[in-house]
Amino acid sequence: MGSTENVENRVRLHNFGKVKSTKANKPWKLLEVHEFESRSEAVRMEMFFKTGQQKEILRNKYGVVAKW
Repeated sequence: MGSTENVENRVRLHNFGKVKSTKANKPWKLLEVHEFESRSEAVRMEMFFKTGQQKEILRNKYGVVAKW
């Protein structure tokens, strides 16, 4: 989970092992995309999505376990 202006490129970088923090957990699959008016709003929502409760919601929705 993160923010970018180019979603396809961001996923490609993760899957090519170019991002140190996600290199060991590839391949990555894009599950959702959210667009925001400002970077500050995007960062605020990113922090919200990374809470324990939201991880559980995503786990139930997609059947995956987030490793953030």
